[in-house]
Amino acid sequence: MSDEKLSYEQARTELASVVERLEQGGGTLEESLALWERGEELADVCHRWLDGARERIEAARAARSDG
Repeated sequence: MSDEKLSYEQARTELASVVERLEQGGGTLEESLALWERGEELADVCHRWLDGARERIEAARAARSDG
């Protein structure tokens, strides 16, 4: 599944798994770097979802105060 199609919950769950694997250690440097990069990608997905939600809330508040 491409990152654009991930829901917030899916991205957050995978990110938590990545963090757990990094905290456990035991992998090679290359594996750790790949996990870190994946974590950064997933964090970006989560931020986009949260930014979109914030914009929708602000728009709803503005519409309510205008009406």
